[in-house]
Amino acid sequence: MNKLFTPTTINSLSLKNRFIRAATWEGLATPEGAVTPQLIDRMVMLAQGGVGLIISSHAYVAKEGQGTPWQLGVHEDGLVNGLKELTTAVHKNGGKIILQLAHAGQYAATELTKLPALSVSPLPSSTDVPYKEITQEDIAALIIAYAQAAQRAKAVGFDGVQLHAAHGYLLSQFLSPAFNQRTDAYGGDIANRARIHGEILQTIRETVGKDYPIFIKLNCADFIENGLEADDSLQAAKIFADAGADAIEVSGGIIRTGKLSPSRPGISTQEKEAYFREYAQCFKAELTIPLILVGGIKSLEVASGIVSEGTADYISLSRALIREPALVLRWQNGDLRPAQCRSDNLCFTPGFEGKGVSCVTKELEKKKISASQLKSEYS
Repeated sequence: MNKLFTPTTINSLSLKNRFIRAATWEGLATPEGAVTPQLIDRMVMLAQGGVGLIISSHAYVAKEGQGTPWQLGVHEDGLVNGLKELTTAVHKNGGKIILQLAHAGQYAATELTKLPALSVSPLPSSTDVPYKEITQEDIAALIIAYAQAAQRAKAVGFDGVQLHAAHGYLLSQFLSPAFNQRTDAYGGDIANRARIHGEILQTIRETVGKDYPIFIKLNCADFIENGLEADDSLQAAKIFADAGADAIEVSGGIIRTGKLSPSRPGISTQEKEAYFREYAQCFKAELTIPLILVGGIKSLEVASGIVSEGTADYISLSRALIREPALVLRWQNGDLRPAQCRSDNLCFTPGFEGKGVSCVTKELEKKKISASQLKSEYS
């Protein structure tokens, strides 16, 4: 049997295969961050589609940390009933789901939160976004907010949590010299820049217990000037493992830069897939906890090679599952064609229109709209 379809365990979490749905903003929560029936339906489709583990889209742990409209929240007790309905539905359909915990930091949607964004360091004087530089008191409050969010996640039935420390959000900003110019205990070398992550991991562990799975997602590199580099990222990963993380997901890039963003367009051959593969090899050689690789994986052959050669332990998919929620089941049933995703990154357009993220290309293809018409309509 293909190793991808064999059962595994991470901490207390038993998984039926090695496919993970990477956290992907769905744009299907209410304006207040609550679960909707549409969001539940989306998660149920993924559970029925055969993916071994679903990671929710980034759920903000504090109101000022909201980064996108119609984003899921986990910052207050009033949201727990909807979150419970979500986990119950996933479990009834044979799925496992963990909640990604996030804070947008200086990239917060201040027009939605009506609060200043939190910035790791002072921003340029030309910045027109209202912000507040993070103080020691703010750090203490953030640590508590993450722990309380994890406690809510466990109480409503999520099978674990993941800290989002990638793509330029708050915990990524702490790791990156491009964002973090602090001169206190949370700035300077990588041990200091990773300090808040270790404190959050430790506090969450004390809150949820030793058997509750805690993942963390981080950049292998930022790919921007003065950004996080691979050597420091690997050192951070070791710090996280020592602090109690059960698995690490490797990604890369910074939102809003246009340079090697978290989603790379134009993946048309196997050679273009798994674009963080070489970084994952370095991580895997140094880590003893499971490694998850995300980034442009679209074919079963590439996914199988990554696991069989020991580059990573799990395969994380995002856009491929937006177009085909049942892709894993299709592969398992013998239809080995690559994912039908066109890697055009048009799927987020309806999300920002309040309609939820979906495969625009698939719908336009049904209407027999040409590629040139498609590009003109969504360029």
